[in-house]
Amino acid sequence: MAEKLSAFKNDRARAEYMRAYETLERRWPIPAATVDIATSFGSTHVRHSGSGTETPLVLLHSFGANSLYWGFLIEELCGDRVVYMPEMVGAAGRSVQTAPMRETDFAIWFDEVLDALGLDRVHVVGYSHGAWHAVAAALHGAKRLESMTLVEPGGVFDKPTWGVLLKMIRFGMRKKTDENMRALAAWMTPGLDPTPEEFALGKAALATFHMRIGWARLLKDAELQTITVPTLAIFGGDSVVSRGPLAAARRVTDHMPDAETEVYPGTGHAIFDQIPEEIVRRILTFVRQRDAARIRDLG
Repeated sequence: MAEKLSAFKNDRARAEYMRAYETLERRWPIPAATVDIATSFGSTHVRHSGSGTETPLVLLHSFGANSLYWGFLIEELCGDRVVYMPEMVGAAGRSVQTAPMRETDFAIWFDEVLDALGLDRVHVVGYSHGAWHAVAAALHGAKRLESMTLVEPGGVFDKPTWGVLLKMIRFGMRKKTDENMRALAAWMTPGLDPTPEEFALGKAALATFHMRIGWARLLKDAELQTITVPTLAIFGGDSVVSRGPLAAARRVTDHMPDAETEVYPGTGHAIFDQIPEEIVRRILTFVRQRDAARIRDLG
């Protein structure tokens, strides 16, 4: 029997989602261009902004989000480089899945997107579910990663508690009312204060889109040791998606050959929204250090 693909539950649901998407898209704060790239797994929609000669950034969004999530950060991120924001095949957005994706396929997808964009080396930043996609690409052979920043990579270095998992399962079984959605957000992503338009888009994604590209899994020590990409892992000290951010951070530095970590006390899973300037500054410091090291190595 053929595997099911990610999709909206019907055409009406997709149309409602796209109306909310287009409303937010008109508010993108700086000039942007978009391109749709054919890959082995479907069409991938990529937004890009910025200019400059430094190594480009590729941003991978979280579950339920799309390229528009990065709008409140984009001006700071693209001051000296182009920033590319693909919408994951198999997630709600303008990308369209046409073939099943397994864990090993994320490296193939990532390389195909970079091929089409003509990019030789990139820094990748993955947030939440996007962090898992970045790790999967690195683990399974994506070739052009200059560095990897993983922000709140829940489920990759440690697992949430059973209580947290049960709460997520219960939410998945409930009707996606505004009240239930806001209650989940207040618990899982404290500090996130979406506009009405952002809330409408997120609700449409969670309530009407069936994602079938899998979830993060806990990586074994031996697997972590094979990832040689320079890595920065960032954790919220009070995040509910981790049993213990400090323990997760230790696994990163204990087992990954070239990795560093930051744990920010008093922050949760919505760390970008809680302390955006601090997180962006840390990411840019890291990628600029990697750029400088590459120049030294080539010299």
